[in-house]
Amino acid sequence: MQLHKYERIWLILGIVSLIVFLAILAYGAFWKGTHPQSAMETVDPANVSANEHFKEDNLGLTKVDDNQYVLNVIASSFNFDLGKDDEGKPVKKVRVPKGSSVLFQITTTDVVHGFNVAGTNANMMVEPGHISRDEIQLNRPGIYTIVCNEYCGIGHHQMFAELEVYE
Repeated sequence: MQLHKYERIWLILGIVSLIVFLAILAYGAFWKGTHPQSAMETVDPANVSANEHFKEDNLGLTKVDDNQYVLNVIASSFNFDLGKDDEGKPVKKVRVPKGSSVLFQITTTDVVHGFNVAGTNANMMVEPGHISRDEIQLNRPGIYTIVCNEYCGIGHHQMFAELEVYE
């Protein structure tokens, strides 16, 4: 079989590109230890409150150590449940000091949702039956909007909260 020289060039270029791409993936996965988030911990979406992280009194922001916080969230029906305040009203805004490290632990009871803290690298897909986790360092003061970035239904645009980083 005779190949034209341009066919041979494109074939070689394609094979070399594929090898380079696979080498970069292997380097990131095996040498650097970069892996996609795994769904190691699962939860029953019909009974989320049975999980220790998502019991009513554990929802919202919890201080773990100096400048270390955990934010437990349940996403459902166009709402981020961040717990209740002292008056029993739903919390829509959490505050942490500048330089804090926040571990987000999120699950959902109904459909796939997104969890994005705009202006940071916190961005997760939240699936029913799985607990999604991401930890970020918040070094810039400001108000960050938490949005659902996966279309989840007709009330999707109402699904937001705020994270304030203060000095």
